Amino acid sequence: MEKIIFATKNIGKIKEVKAILADLPFEIISMQEADIDIEVIEDGETFTQNALKKATELARVSGKITLADDSGLEIDFLDKQPGVHSARYLGEQTPYSQKNNHILQLMQNVPDENRTARFVCAIAAVFPSGKTLTTIDTIEGMIAHEIKGENGFGYDPIFFVPELQKTTAELSPEQKNTISHRGKALKKMKDLLKKEEAQQ
Repeated sequence: MEKIIFATKNIGKIKEVKAILADLPFEIISMQEADIDIEVIEDGETFTQNALKKATELARVSGKITLADDSGLEIDFLDKQPGVHSARYLGEQTPYSQKNNHILQLMQNVPDENRTARFVCAIAAVFPSGKTLTTIDTIEGMIAHEIKGENGFGYDPIFFVPELQKTTAELSPEQKNTISHRGKALKKMKDLLKKEEAQQ
């Protein structure tokens, strides 16, 4: 079975990706599983630019089909910050518990109607031929008033989904994959990859 490398070292993310893309006729492997250790500077101005840059660099090194994502949290009250800088917000090595607490402090007295936020995810696929595919999707919600939930990773414990009355960290992996920004963008990419495979 042909392998597709997904450009991440994040264990939580690769688990999500493998679950969502499980029915593709490819084996999805992480950078560790491919034994590739490169750092790509994410200096794009958009999520799509960053995803494409990561996928292009990794495809060049691996010679295989490569997928990459760039995702982040946009908080309207904070002028859409942290946005494309979500992973590097307050420093890349800063634990998310600290980042989440910092955001909650910034939003301390902000009323619910001004706490609107969204997760955005762009996915890029780069083929050895140089062909590229991209998808993007979002999930709308709001910033919670407290940290809640043990599932997920990153900003999940402070991202509240009003219609479910839960943070994304309180959802089961299956629930989250159905509604999340990454889940929706990956499903779009899965359709494009299936079309691509059918044309071979």
